[in-house]
Amino acid sequence: MRHPLVIVLCVGTLCSTPEAAPMEKLADKKTCGDEECSYVLSMATALEDFIAPDCRFINIKKEQKVYVYSKLLPQEGAGVFWSGSVYSERYVDRMGIIGYFPATLVKETLRFRDDTVELPATSLDFSCA
Repeated sequence: MRHPLVIVLCVGTLCSTPEAAPMEKLADKKTCGDEECSYVLSMATALEDFIAPDCRFINIKKEQKVYVYSKLLPQEGAGVFWSGSVYSERYVDRMGIIGYFPATLVKETLRFRDDTVELPATSLDFSCA
């Protein structure tokens, strides 16, 4: 009789996997360099510091380089956000983390791709793990 209880506890608590927390959608569409948004669109330089308000965003320091992977197409009354990853020898521990930031925060300094695809933004684009 003890074995079924142990299995129930394991299934109900210890063996559960965390799910991504759904967050508010920032846009319905985005532009990317390819269907998977894996190509870098451009390089930008931060004009000021930005502190991420939640896990969908990244922290950026003034003058830090940012690789831009996608650009959200704004909804009426919403801000313009891009997604990217920071680059800096000083902040090497943050490289590779992709998140959103206000497009007005950066100045695009180098474009890698002019040919882009427009894709629908899904709830996965705005989930926190």
